[in-house]
Amino acid sequence: MPVHDWTRVDAGLFHHFHQTWIASLSEALNAGTLPRDYFALVEQSIRGPIPDVLTLKLSPGADEADESSTALAVAEAPPKTRLVQRNEADIYVARANRITVRHRHGEVIAVVEIVSPGNKASDAEFRAFVKKSAEFLEQGVHQLLIDLMPPSRRDPRGIHAAIWDQFDDELLELPSDKPLTLASYDAGPPRVAYVEPLAVGDLLTDMPLFLKPEMYVRTPLEATYQATWEAFPAALRGLLERPRRSTP
Repeated sequence: MPVHDWTRVDAGLFHHFHQTWIASLSEALNAGTLPRDYFALVEQSIRGPIPDVLTLKLSPGADEADESSTALAVAEAPPKTRLVQRNEADIYVARANRITVRHRHGEVIAVVEIVSPGNKASDAEFRAFVKKSAEFLEQGVHQLLIDLMPPSRRDPRGIHAAIWDQFDDELLELPSDKPLTLASYDAGPPRVAYVEPLAVGDLLTDMPLFLKPEMYVRTPLEATYQATWEAFPAALRGLLERPRRSTP
């Protein structure tokens, strides 16, 4: 299902799609994508400081064997994205609705977040979003960000560049013909970003969702986007499928 141009509708309609897609993603993750000891929950975005969360440290044994049945090692199956950025200079000690992935003991392992127009609507909201994303990575929480909104004056190089600038000065320019972004973060150490630029009309890449450093599952973005779109009211689908009027 090609990605639609969500700038053609107001934020309320995208919010409805966003919420439905988040639920579909959560169900897909819980239906066999995640290893047995992990589960995904739809939760409200956290406002204010993030309580300390720790990445899971699994000891060798039966649990690890079970995890390996669905999780993939980067060394054996590198995520297929066009760009990879590493940040090894600043290794921290592990101390909206979005999806949180937790281990059976309750630790937050990863978050999945779909960027909304509101995240870029004001300087304050944008700074808060970038700060929160950086804090998750600092605390060892892996992330998957889905940004189907084109760059704004607040993120002219895309929201991934704004987040990565918190850790590294490496310059990353999105291809001019692919202004939308999927970004998956292995919180490390070392911290690694897997970035897939895309454009309206492209199919979604099934991005890695990291459960521990260099260990991930593939997130079914394309299948869940298509299922959500098919459940979207037909009258609203028409707003996005109808050709734009040409200006005289």
